[in-house]
Amino acid sequence: MTRWFENITPGEPFPLGSHTFTEEEIIRFGRAYDPQYFHIDPELARESHFGGLIASGWHTVSIGHRKMVDALFAEEERLRGLGEEPGVSGPSPGVNAMDFKVPVRPGDTVTYELVVNDKRASNSIPGWGLLFNRITAVNQRNELVYTADLVSFSKLRDYKMPLRLRLLQALTRVPVIGRRLRRGA
Repeated sequence: MTRWFENITPGEPFPLGSHTFTEEEIIRFGRAYDPQYFHIDPELARESHFGGLIASGWHTVSIGHRKMVDALFAEEERLRGLGEEPGVSGPSPGVNAMDFKVPVRPGDTVTYELVVNDKRASNSIPGWGLLFNRITAVNQRNELVYTADLVSFSKLRDYKMPLRLRLLQALTRVPVIGRRLRRGA
């Protein structure tokens, strides 16, 4: 999230935007990244139990991830426009769950949303907090097509490193001592 850890309210929805999937786009993505017949061949897909061409789940995820990154950059710009300093987002240590509920078909418009369900300070990385997020995607019929539970890092605004850690960090910069500390000696 592009807000400081302290400013993130669990349960607050963060709209990411919508995307309409076209047949051409579904086939292009399928051919490049997931070349199964139900993603690349409308005729074979029509004769299958899928009843027609469907988007790869990875296509649905990729579009959603792009929407998330774009929305976070827009939020950063919005905060700067208000004269506020945006927070610092960190990497994601992983995805805890991912589920594809309903196939995405040509012409479907999928709307994505991010909600931070919970948060806590990191136990292993000083100055950072963990965000427990859920991304959902629904089609134009309000059917849930995709959901994922993600974890991400967010920097704490008011974190002051304890003296013990500041000293250890300074010692790692001294050549001889730093090499010994990195080797665990």
